[in-house]
Amino acid sequence: MSSNQAIAMNPSLLAWAREESGYDVDRIAKRLQVKEERVAAWEKGELQPTIRQVEALARFFHRPFSIFFMPRPPQIPPLAAEYRRLPDVEPGHESPELRLALRQMLTRRENALNLMGELGEPTVEFSLRAHLRESPVEVGRRLRQATGVTVKTQLGWTNEWEAWRVWRATAERLGVFVFQFIKVPLNEVRGLALLRMPMPVAAINGKEIPEAKAFTLFHEIVHLMLAAGNEEAPASRERRKGDEWMEVERFAEMVASHTLVPEESLREIISQYSLQQAAWNIENVRRIAKKFRITPLATATRLRESGFMTWTQYNEWREQWQAYVATLPQRRGGFATPVQKAVNRAGQPFAQLVLEALSANRITSVDASRYLDLKFEHFDKLRTHLAYESADITSDE
Repeated sequence: MSSNQAIAMNPSLLAWAREESGYDVDRIAKRLQVKEERVAAWEKGELQPTIRQVEALARFFHRPFSIFFMPRPPQIPPLAAEYRRLPDVEPGHESPELRLALRQMLTRRENALNLMGELGEPTVEFSLRAHLRESPVEVGRRLRQATGVTVKTQLGWTNEWEAWRVWRATAERLGVFVFQFIKVPLNEVRGLALLRMPMPVAAINGKEIPEAKAFTLFHEIVHLMLAAGNEEAPASRERRKGDEWMEVERFAEMVASHTLVPEESLREIISQYSLQQAAWNIENVRRIAKKFRITPLATATRLRESGFMTWTQYNEWREQWQAYVATLPQRRGGFATPVQKAVNRAGQPFAQLVLEALSANRITSVDASRYLDLKFEHFDKLRTHLAYESADITSDE
């Protein structure tokens, strides 16, 4: 059969796949270089696309080719039933990029649990809980203690990449899958949490700078703690109004801040640098930020919360900082190998699971390649990379 020959697909499946992927008709028409009227006719069953066009649709929607020939659309829960409420995202109206990232991470989590079951590996219970009535300082102290990372270790890290690598590993040991997504704009989502138990997900936008990733990670873990304490529901069921919800966001920010920068340690560093009566300029705040391997903006927020900055000082500093940042050249991401990209996306525990399942003949090389979105030719390098990373993290601790 010629690839340019029309093929009788189920038109309702095309409409379903397009809507589930978050696309309007004009995006599909532009992608396939046809008129919008033709796409609309396909969805009504008035015309049929060619085999080549259906293949292009499958690639664009990240769906199997066969799905367009099913008798009826599959029954799946809405994505908003999976993730925690996000400040600037209306449930059911997520961008196509975010919808795809959510689907991929949900599939990755499911694959991970299936592999753990195949290999007889127990799941790790995420046992941390938080309640909005609690002090953010106390919750932050409890979360910090659960990580097992001492302040001495933290202050000894040589760069922000080392800090991120260790923080991520500690979160994974708490029973959390830590994933990254890369094609969603930062102004839409910086981080999100998938609330399924066991082994929930804290996901970080890969566009975040390294200094910001740890704060975003712990912010999402706090949301997981609140959900585990029955203080939060998925986005589709969350009924708090705007101001009420912002209080929840504020609570998560404060806990994350105190987790990364314990009060006693902050006071010691300020005393060490003789900054108690300092005029908080950009350089002074950056000195403290560098010690803790977080962003200057997060540091200024932390200083304000502990009373080292007044609101007036904070607002003045923030204006100066934004003006300064506007003068900087746009930061470009560094080069990452295919192996590094795969591990960054899925995390070391998931990559290791895939390798173990492959070695035990529980999955095929095709499955392994698909799970990690990594060509099989790179798997020897993946094994070397994971062995090195595991030894490096152990030595950091």
